[in-house]
Amino acid sequence: MKRLHLLSVILCMIFVSAPMLGQHPGGDQGTFIEYENAFYQQIKVSLDSTGEEPPDTVFKMDVSGYELPDSPEEFNQAWHYPPLSQGRTGTCWCFCTTSFFESEIHRLTGKQVKLSEMYTVYWEYVEKARRFIRTRGESYFAQGSEANAVPRIWEEYGIVPTEAYPGKPADQRYHDHRQMFTEMEDFLNSMAETNNWNEAAALSTIRSILDHYMGRPPETVTVGNTTYSPEAYLHKVLELNPDDYVDILSLKEKPYYRQVEYPVPDNWWHSDIYYNVPLNVFMSLLKRAVREGYTLSIGGDVSEAGYLADHDVAMVPTFDIPAEYITEDARQFRFSNETTTDDHGIHLVGYQEMDGTEWYLIKDSGSSSRNGDHEGFYFFHEDYVKLKMMDFMIHKDAVEDVLKKFSSQ
Repeated sequence: MKRLHLLSVILCMIFVSAPMLGQHPGGDQGTFIEYENAFYQQIKVSLDSTGEEPPDTVFKMDVSGYELPDSPEEFNQAWHYPPLSQGRTGTCWCFCTTSFFESEIHRLTGKQVKLSEMYTVYWEYVEKARRFIRTRGESYFAQGSEANAVPRIWEEYGIVPTEAYPGKPADQRYHDHRQMFTEMEDFLNSMAETNNWNEAAALSTIRSILDHYMGRPPETVTVGNTTYSPEAYLHKVLELNPDDYVDILSLKEKPYYRQVEYPVPDNWWHSDIYYNVPLNVFMSLLKRAVREGYTLSIGGDVSEAGYLADHDVAMVPTFDIPAEYITEDARQFRFSNETTTDDHGIHLVGYQEMDGTEWYLIKDSGSSSRNGDHEGFYFFHEDYVKLKMMDFMIHKDAVEDVLKKFSSQ
């Protein structure tokens, strides 16, 4: 009787767990494939540039035989502009969040306005340099940043449409900040070496470098017969209030239901306004928001075996971790040992359910998103978001009930 009961339990476990193991009875399989990023090579050729040689092969999840989303058209989508390439820049944080705010402007006002990513990037570099100087070289100076840098810059400098500030020469197809960034970095490092911290003179030099490569930002914008400052354009034309947006984080090392600092290098100004919530709350907020017509600027890690550019998908293979074991601890473990980083920002613009599983439509400015069948898009499995996406920006109305818990703590 005991043996029969044990057999029944084993069979039950097999049938219950089988759907979690994908198409392979022993779990998901991996394979070595030739590394390809044809779009990035296209960018390099167009810019007549070279760079590091890519690896010959990479180890990836084998999804042959799997049922995957077929196209963006299958998804329930909120309004958004078509994807753009960030070129050879580390500005995903700005592309995804600008796209997010374009969707928000449309959701709130019905207006369709294409905004300049590079206007924000220009002033972000100025503010990074300013902090580097004031801290005597102790502040992080790099191309990356976080989503909440965008409303922070807009509050100070306003924003303009792309047509007013493209941020690159007219005959240059893609953005390329490699040489520009190197010149700024070398200049700031020379200040540290000589201990010459003249802020006004230094920022003048930084701006001259930016002006040379990106052009000088406009001081006014004309709409119809009315001229606006970039600050007035933000509030009077776009009718957008940056204070209406919040950043939701789920990180076990920080206290839940507290506003905390996101401890990553790209949070270079040490922003501590992130609303930290348990993982189940993080996921429930996200799922509810997309069903109510919101989009999210979301950030996390895109360097996994289940991140497959040629199939436009991001999944978590069972040889990494089975779905039932994706918990706060699994998420924290990867963040603590730095196998999860904040290496990419993306715009979540839609969702669909397939066989009881949630998939999210991701608008992506990175080069890898242009190597599959759907240029500029990825399909993220909910498990990938749960394990590898660390934070998202959203309108405060979408998470109002959870924000009340913070004020009461």
